[in-house]
Amino acid sequence: MTSPQNTASRTSKRLLAAVASVAVASAVGFTAITSGTQPVLAEAVRVDAPAAPGFADIVERVSPAVVSVRVKAKLQPANDRGPGSFFGGPGFDDLPDGHPLKRFFREFRGDRFFGPGPRGGRPEGRGRARPVSQGSGFFISEDGYLVTNNHVVDGGSEFTVMIDDGTEIDATLIGTDPRTDLAVLKVAEERKFTYVAFADDAKVRVGDWVVAVGNPFGLGGTVTAGIVSARGRDIGAGPYDDFIQIDAAVNRGNSGGPAFNLNGEVVGINTAIFSPSGGNVGIAFAIPASIANEVVKELIEDGTVDRGWLGVQIQPVTDDIAESLGLAENKGALVTEPQSDGPAFAAGIKPGDVIVDVDGKEVASPRELARLIGGMTPGTKTEITVWRNGESQKIAVELTEMPGVEKQAALQTDEQSEGDLLENFGLTVTAADSGEGVVVTAVEPGSAAADRGIRSGDIVVAVNSVPVDSADAVEKAVAEASRAGRKAVLFQLQRDDTNRFVALPVARG
Repeated sequence: MTSPQNTASRTSKRLLAAVASVAVASAVGFTAITSGTQPVLAEAVRVDAPAAPGFADIVERVSPAVVSVRVKAKLQPANDRGPGSFFGGPGFDDLPDGHPLKRFFREFRGDRFFGPGPRGGRPEGRGRARPVSQGSGFFISEDGYLVTNNHVVDGGSEFTVMIDDGTEIDATLIGTDPRTDLAVLKVAEERKFTYVAFADDAKVRVGDWVVAVGNPFGLGGTVTAGIVSARGRDIGAGPYDDFIQIDAAVNRGNSGGPAFNLNGEVVGINTAIFSPSGGNVGIAFAIPASIANEVVKELIEDGTVDRGWLGVQIQPVTDDIAESLGLAENKGALVTEPQSDGPAFAAGIKPGDVIVDVDGKEVASPRELARLIGGMTPGTKTEITVWRNGESQKIAVELTEMPGVEKQAALQTDEQSEGDLLENFGLTVTAADSGEGVVVTAVEPGSAAADRGIRSGDIVVAVNSVPVDSADAVEKAVAEASRAGRKAVLFQLQRDDTNRFVALPVARG
């Protein structure tokens, strides 16, 4: 008879043997599968990793074309900025280093504070601004022409580029275009440089890979990768905004650097980031290659970019505005005011016209109009189609050169509290002293007019393109629109010598 002690001993030995078998099998890549009391060895499940695209070959080929750009500027000392200077008043630098006011002004002046969308090549520094800024750039020809951002070189007097082997070379500024934030430099050394070409960005799709190479924080030769996140971004940088949004890491110093596709072609030039903290959060904006290519050619040829000028102030066409004007779609650019010295005024374009076409090309938005006109040279004769009084009309315009400085005037209007009530809109108006238009003296809170931003002091110049000089004239124009079946009526407003249009519903009348 087997004793309980012997049985327990044999069971322990079998368990130890099984554990040892599993350990050995695991060590050689097999899994132990038990059948009865004997372990059976079987091959472990393995999955081949999918082939992932790498960027090393692209980076190896394009990196020699990417440079770091250093800019020196002659800056006034902080204390020489005048007695009324907020940041440079006498005595600021005499404060002790630990003084809280000195720290406050230093940080407020920009050493550490960067709001949404900082440009990445701005001068950096502690205390006084350094006379050096850093950015990125890239060669576009073997004889040494290179592209960077205008804001990298802005205010600079000396320019140096560092190529990928560490060599520093002096460069000359060829030309800048602040409106697109582009600049061209040329190095002062005769040799053949590795250069890159612009891509056809019309083929760039959201989701495509991009590789950014640049000089973030002065580190030089830094590579990041991501995808195209969006196209056609308007970030309020200027009238020609049409940025490519990417999520490749872009930081201060990347400005002017290229974003490549997988063929090693430049699809965009990194120019701005959106960041509450000043660091990368995965939202960067690049100037499309198509815009950069045309601007760069002009800068190399002439040093400047000459753009056609139409001379109109415009606003988008909303659904309500389209309805009030009888437009089938909310497309086009609504002219709020043609400037008196501009070609549009001379050709007969009027406030309230909607520009829907330029030389057969549809105008989808004000931004599209700005790009179309800006792409033409001064002196170009163009045919503009406008929507006026419920029908299309073609107007011949000869574009002129865009003025360097825009003129603005200020019109002050005293707020009043008396007048006639336009009950349907929650507005109280009175005749303007000039005899042209009616002045808004009160706006009912919660009314359609209040919701659309109309306020006391605004002047109603016209209603549905009909000039008005009294409350009765306004009511008459509204009644005519209602009889025509319009669900909204278009008010032309003037504020601070600037026109704008607001569509108000007439269903309440």
